[in-house]
Amino acid sequence: MTQTLLAQPLTAAAFTPFGDVLDANGAPDKLINADLCGRYHDRATLDFADGRAGISIFDAVPRSLPYAFDLVERHPEGSQAFVPMHQNPWLVIVAPDAGGRPGDPLAFLVGPGQAINFHKGTWHGVLTPLHAPGLFAVIDRIGAGTNLQEVRYPAPWRVIA
Repeated sequence: MTQTLLAQPLTAAAFTPFGDVLDANGAPDKLINADLCGRYHDRATLDFADGRAGISIFDAVPRSLPYAFDLVERHPEGSQAFVPMHQNPWLVIVAPDAGGRPGDPLAFLVGPGQAINFHKGTWHGVLTPLHAPGLFAVIDRIGAGTNLQEVRYPAPWRVIA
């Protein structure tokens, strides 16, 4: 039986258990470049075991709402940041850890000008743009060993707006 999940707007407070929200809200931490550029300083915690940070480009196929899913994954060896290379909203699905398995998921609508960074080991859905292009810069761990765990829910979830 499919369960329905209401996607909520992405806020730093709601997303804190899963990672960091990257945006330029409020006043910049400081002005640089002859006061012509605001710096919003140190907005994400990059956390890697045995490896280094790398930047990759992902090009994902856009989906639409309602959106059905049953697959989540996590990366136990490193955090993973997704920075859209567009100004379109997109969907982020996360789940709390429940004894080494994903718990009930939550869905967030990420607005234009926002990016996210998953904490190391956070259960999350696959990259889910809602419009073309589905281009994202992804900052994550580059290194040896297995850094991917996938789990399928016994029944699909359906995300609505």
